[in-house]
Amino acid sequence: MAADDDNIIPELDQKKYDADEEVKIICLGDSAVGKSKLMERFLLDEYRPQQLSTYALTLHKHTAKVADRTVAVDFWDTAGQERFQNMHPSYYHKAHACIMVFDIQRKITYKNLANWYKELREYRPEIPCCVVANKIDADLKVTQRSFNFAKKKGLPFYYVSAADGTNVVKVFREMIKRAVEYKQNPGDFMDQVMQELEDYRVNPQSWLQRRSLSSRRKKLIRMQRAMTPRRRRARSCRDQSRRRGVSEPRPCGDTA
Repeated sequence: MAADDDNIIPELDQKKYDADEEVKIICLGDSAVGKSKLMERFLLDEYRPQQLSTYALTLHKHTAKVADRTVAVDFWDTAGQERFQNMHPSYYHKAHACIMVFDIQRKITYKNLANWYKELREYRPEIPCCVVANKIDADLKVTQRSFNFAKKKGLPFYYVSAADGTNVVKVFREMIKRAVEYKQNPGDFMDQVMQELEDYRVNPQSWLQRRSLSSRRKKLIRMQRAMTPRRRRARSCRDQSRRRGVSEPRPCGDTA
């Protein structure tokens, strides 16, 4: 096997992110804004990118301490998918936080934040998110400019440089902390929706059988709830009358 193949993961079971000690943080932004370089600067010696062929992404692993707890963090990087201006739904599934990055030297990457944010909220309406202005080392005067997108959306905003490390550690540590806090008090219903889609993708036949059984169970429950105590008594009386061979059942409780 070639050396490069050692870093290829054929599949990833996202159910592991249900565990308390597992956190998933995704990165969004146009191609070449410096997302991978920011990962590399933060992780340093830990930087060992792994390619996931199924999801067409790069996975970066990190271990962090949050409030005396050890947390395993997976950073998901787009690995070129962003060229198509949208991501596969699996990329967002079970994410606990998001870091959106733009390049201060390329205005279009800032304008496109609106598109990335819209797509993020379609799949993850409530997870913490921040906006990162990268490559400020190229022009420090940019820090005097106003970027209103983050302010309008109520998102934390950071000026960073993957080249010299400005604010990189601060951003990642803050987002890890917010991801853990969100996981303890989640507000999204999309996890269940995305899990259903993932289960269907993996095994459609099993998914359909399970849904069919579930629908029948729900129908029976609705029928049971619809039967008030009075209706239940009436139905019981009819059953008793049939067993006695009486064509017109007497009201329950009546005597002969």
